[in-house]
Amino acid sequence: MPILEVKNLTKAFDGNAVLEGVDLSVERGETQVIMGASGCGKTTLIRCLNLLERPTSGQIVFRGEDVLGPQVDVRRLRSDIGFVFQNFALYRHLNVLDNVTLALRKLQRKSRVEAQAMAREELAYFDMAAHEKKFPAQLSGGQKQRVALARTLVMRPQMVILDEPTSALDPLMSQEVALLIRKLQARHITTVCVTHDIAFAERISERIAFMHAGKVVAQGSVAHLANVSTDVNVMRFFASHAS
Repeated sequence: MPILEVKNLTKAFDGNAVLEGVDLSVERGETQVIMGASGCGKTTLIRCLNLLERPTSGQIVFRGEDVLGPQVDVRRLRSDIGFVFQNFALYRHLNVLDNVTLALRKLQRKSRVEAQAMAREELAYFDMAAHEKKFPAQLSGGQKQRVALARTLVMRPQMVILDEPTSALDPLMSQEVALLIRKLQARHITTVCVTHDIAFAERISERIAFMHAGKVVAQGSVAHLANVSTDVNVMRFFASHAS
């Protein structure tokens, strides 16, 4: 059984439809990439998955449970489905260690000692242990990405969502982020990643869902979408992003 199933999902803002019947299935432990032109609805879709946005209609089933049901614990859902924001969303007034421990202490009621031990384990995994006393302004974009990942994974989520993780990074740093995602794969963590970067998508996954006008219109590997798909919107996207 897939860890996540999205069925006929719709979302409208002030009567304007952004998602128009999205269907998507994500298997446990896989990396699912979502691509498409700006405005296609991909960011709205991932924000709906852990209820940062409330869908208008449809169904989201996570680990067999309808997350849109009235009995769902939203706080627990957001711990189980971690979200790494495009701008990292680190607290500027907190150092690295405090950024990573904050949710552990406030949401899971861990002691400071236990939270710091867990945080240091994750920071070490992402080669950030030496930077725990630094503040976000003292970090590079790639280092902020590592801290954001550590902050998400320290909550022990079942799935991680990444929103445009390479948008502010140069090609070399994008390769580094691909290596970070491989670390998630090594831990068998289910990952859903939105990106416009074709080379990056090809590095991290064979499972690409291509969106247009609020729907998933094609699925397959980058090679399949770029060379085999006959959907005009897919062809236009890959032609416009060709090097």
